[in-house]
Amino acid sequence: MAGAAGRANESVNASAPVPGEEHTEPAAMKRLRVLVVDDHDVVHWGFRLMLGQMPWVERCLSARTGAEAVAVCRRYEPHVALVDLFLGGESGPEICERLRAEAPAPRVLLMSGAGGISARAARAAGAAGFVSKDCSAQEIAKLVRMAGDGMDVFTDTTAIGAPMLTDREREILGVIAEGATNREIAAALFLSPHTVKEHTSTLYRKLGARNRADAVQRAQRLGLLR
Repeated sequence: MAGAAGRANESVNASAPVPGEEHTEPAAMKRLRVLVVDDHDVVHWGFRLMLGQMPWVERCLSARTGAEAVAVCRRYEPHVALVDLFLGGESGPEICERLRAEAPAPRVLLMSGAGGISARAARAAGAAGFVSKDCSAQEIAKLVRMAGDGMDVFTDTTAIGAPMLTDREREILGVIAEGATNREIAAALFLSPHTVKEHTSTLYRKLGARNRADAVQRAQRLGLLR
């Protein structure tokens, strides 16, 4: 497997524009180096294809772990870094903090295809914004450009793309975080064990979690638990 620096891929600007994107930038406008930190090859392929068509993108770089991201930052000094919220066993906000400690530090946009993060938690990690992978190519390019120009791209002061939990789901999530079993949760909230099981299954799905511990950890990262 290639080393961290060897994973950095320089994109080649293509002539075909992204639908709706106007290529009217002046030649003297700042060109950006953009780092994509994700553990899925198809995500890297998609971002290279999309960002490589932007005349203001100088390079599109890739990293698949936090350590690789730091190494790429030190070698290529990207202006903007797109960091996946959940990167294998690593936390996107923690990687964000590591990248923001570099000099020069990139502007970091956290991103996710499932769930989101509260703006408060993202800002605490030093992120400049949040990008949903469900956004259009044109919208993502716009947010990257805005971040590269020094702007924050939060559109809501409380939550950006955070999972929509019902009051009951939040209540159960809080009790799960205290270490209670389904039977104990049922007794405490006057629910049947079957109802609690259904709610916990829904919580796992919304949080993209594999089990109770993973659900609590993800909820903490997303700012859903006090």
